[in-house]
Amino acid sequence: MSAYVISELEVLDPVAIETYRTLAAQSIAQYGGRYLVRGGMASAAEGEPPPKNIVVVEFPSMARLREWYASPEYAEALKVRQTALDRRLIFVEGVSPA
Repeated sequence: MSAYVISELEVLDPVAIETYRTLAAQSIAQYGGRYLVRGGMASAAEGEPPPKNIVVVEFPSMARLREWYASPEYAEALKVRQTALDRRLIFVEGVSPA
């Protein structure tokens, strides 16, 4: 069953975010993830506050997602993340195929 990383973020450093994006994208691909949403225009249909930048990444399974998040490859991106962006990160399982 697929699993998803949903990230709502605010860029803190435009230079550092480019380094983070490069490192994160390489590690995501290595662990079988793929971007579904990457910072496109977002608007709130209901509720507050207005959305920030939204990123959604799909992984083949929650186990693979967690393996990616704990990986040494993504650890390199996390070192940069502290200064590059502020975010809320959510892991969620997809629906079982019918």
